[in-house]
Amino acid sequence: MSSPSFPTPVETPETEELEAFDFPWDVIVWDDPVNLMSYVVYVLKKVFSFSTAVATKLMLEVHNNGKALVASEPKEEAEKFVVILQRFGLHATMQKSA
Repeated sequence: MSSPSFPTPVETPETEELEAFDFPWDVIVWDDPVNLMSYVVYVLKKVFSFSTAVATKLMLEVHNNGKALVASEPKEEAEKFVVILQRFGLHATMQKSA
């Protein structure tokens, strides 16, 4: 008779890895000398489905302050938005939400 087999223990992710997904990541659009303000409004409306008023407010924040927080999302969603914004030619980054 063979001895009973026990399930193999599952490795759990390091706490640091779990924390990366526990809180939102901020998507930031930065000012640049290339894109027209109307184009930035267009992109924000297209990517995030913002109203014209919200997209314009964010664009003015980018223009006047050099950057604007446009979204706070789980890490994978934030990464997706950064890539999309960059494909539209905007300077976008992400950082852990404070």
